[in-house]
Amino acid sequence: MGQRVVVVGGGLAGLATAHHLVRARPDLEVTVVDGGDVPGGKVRREQVGGVLVDVGAESVVASSTAARELFDQLGLTERIVHPEPVPAAIWSRGARHGVPAGTFMGVPGPRTDLTGLLDEGEVARAAQPAPFVLEGDDVSVADAVGGVYGRAVVDRVVEPLLGGVYAGRVDRLSLRATMPALWAALEGRGMPEAVASLLPPPGTPPRPRVMGLVGGIGELVDALVAGVRDAGGRVESATLVRRLERTTQGWRVITGATTAEVAIDADLVVLATPAAPTSRLLTDHAPAAASALAGIEYASMAVVTVALPPTGVPALPGSGFLVPAVDRRPIKASTFSAAKWAWVRDASREVVLLRGSAGRAGEVAALQRDDADLVADTLAEVGAALGTSLPAPVDARVRRWGGGLPQYDLGHTGRVAAVRSAVAALPGIEVTGAAYDGVGIGAVLTGAAATATTILDALPPSSTSRQEHR
Repeated sequence: MGQRVVVVGGGLAGLATAHHLVRARPDLEVTVVDGGDVPGGKVRREQVGGVLVDVGAESVVASSTAARELFDQLGLTERIVHPEPVPAAIWSRGARHGVPAGTFMGVPGPRTDLTGLLDEGEVARAAQPAPFVLEGDDVSVADAVGGVYGRAVVDRVVEPLLGGVYAGRVDRLSLRATMPALWAALEGRGMPEAVASLLPPPGTPPRPRVMGLVGGIGELVDALVAGVRDAGGRVESATLVRRLERTTQGWRVITGATTAEVAIDADLVVLATPAAPTSRLLTDHAPAAASALAGIEYASMAVVTVALPPTGVPALPGSGFLVPAVDRRPIKASTFSAAKWAWVRDASREVVLLRGSAGRAGEVAALQRDDADLVADTLAEVGAALGTSLPAPVDARVRRWGGGLPQYDLGHTGRVAAVRSAVAALPGIEVTGAAYDGVGIGAVLTGAAATATTILDALPPSSTSRQEHR
């Protein structure tokens, strides 16, 4: 009998960790237990207008080595697609403007042109960047970027781009945690020069920044679940983990109703759950880790996907738009799915698919409205951005992601370091997921691969193992 590993959490972090374990060590007994009704976490597909589309995360950063390796291992490489070469926009002060070139997550470089997006005075201020010196262990995005370029750059350029990733507030988000590459590049450089060091050389042909899969990124979830099960692992949904217990041999994972508890014995436990449930499970075993995890807040959001009849829908300009929080509009972004992804457009000529997203950190009331209100807001806002009324939808879906996005607020890297230090002193426990080193799919998959490698390197060798996890 091989060693028993229980992975708590069936999102991409947990599924990918399980995949790497069973692929490298067929002798392991791997069980994934997930509290959700279906595996996948914030990656999910639903039928909208007769087309199966993503209603959560829809893409991964194209530079992700971990994602590409995983696609290859799962036979998905030929299904990789990139967005159509159409631009995104920022809908600011009632007008659409192209996302400025020459920025790093919206932070301007030496040649960034902000004309149009900012007014004349704001452009003049941004063109005279103030010196910036790293002091202390962290600084908020707003304080750092605003101090160099002025507040308008923060509100009208950086916040919309970061809002699409974190749904957070730039006055609280950590520069060190949300932009670690820029943080490192600032050592001994001014901010414009640091940004320039992170950008491709002038004249470099543009490359796609993200990638997806034909049929949606949700295909990755299906492939991971099938792969784990085919290798002899188990994936159990609708299974809430209530607590962890220490045993003489390792750990016992307690699931099920309080009146009918089920115990799963494990030599190793991977906690691939959000910060709050991870904190709860670690309270009795690693109180310092539990306390640090409790300090990580989450933002909720909703993704509204609508299918419109082709008649009456104008030509969609670009891939969609972002909305600055300072404009206080009901949505924070819209994706013109039929224009952004060729596979979506080709999936049906009977409907035109697009989606909107709502919800930022602290905006709880905004997401408590009925689905019909969120759909109406999306149609009205997209219509206003396009300068025309949109027809009534053929179909619509609202997927609410309560507490879906961890907030990398000031001090986040310190909290993560405290968690890892405390967990390192707890034999047989590992943590992984979006709460630690990046909320995007690429970062989550990188973390899952690293977690699996840590476990595999610590295990005694097996005659049936395949040394492919590196």
